[in-house]
Amino acid sequence: MADTPIYRRILLKLSGESLGGAGGYGIDPKQAEQVAQRVAEVRQSGVDIALVIGAGNLWRGRSGIERGMDRATADYMGMLATVMNALALMDAMERMGLVTRVQSAVEMHAVAEPYIRRRAIRHLEKGRVVIFGGGTGNPFFSTDTAAALRAMEIGADVVIKATKVDGVYDSDPLTNPGATRFEHLTYMEVINRRLEVMDSTAISLCMDNNLPILVLNLWQPDALRRALYGQHVGTLVTA
Repeated sequence: MADTPIYRRILLKLSGESLGGAGGYGIDPKQAEQVAQRVAEVRQSGVDIALVIGAGNLWRGRSGIERGMDRATADYMGMLATVMNALALMDAMERMGLVTRVQSAVEMHAVAEPYIRRRAIRHLEKGRVVIFGGGTGNPFFSTDTAAALRAMEIGADVVIKATKVDGVYDSDPLTNPGATRFEHLTYMEVINRRLEVMDSTAISLCMDNNLPILVLNLWQPDALRRALYGQHVGTLVTA
């Protein structure tokens, strides 16, 4: 195990369900506090951290689309929901003494800063936690793609995909006890095997820019901290 963190700056990608209450829906303040605690551990290690969060706990655009809703409208609603989640995370982190900034790709000056790359980097340099809301600001792109894009814009060393399982498996470990976990995958293996790491646009973006993706269980004690110090945790996706 390294004496110092192997990463200087990370982007943590969270699903909306990470804040969900019973059944994964809504915003549970206790869940937000648990995420904030994990983020606090990262900051205590001296690592810069930014976050992108989804909106599945508040709105699933796919459900609306299946009922005839316009895709762009459904996606914009999802973007607004990510800002609600970002504000919930901000509140939980501020109560723990972390200094945070929420930046939104969809401008809403009363509740969040507009996304400005150089300003985000400056916040990180000052030790602030930056939460990116509003996805990419464009419909037809997922928050996975937003995470890959923002990670490259701020110069992150890795995208950490936080899940409730301890890595990437060849099948669902919750339904198949014999599922095999991968310790390492290449980008092309993820695409060819259609493994649900991130969507294909996000994977391609990371592959084109050689940005590693680490998939781990955020709720496993010390998993995130151990990963920061170079221990083998979860599944690493590289070239």
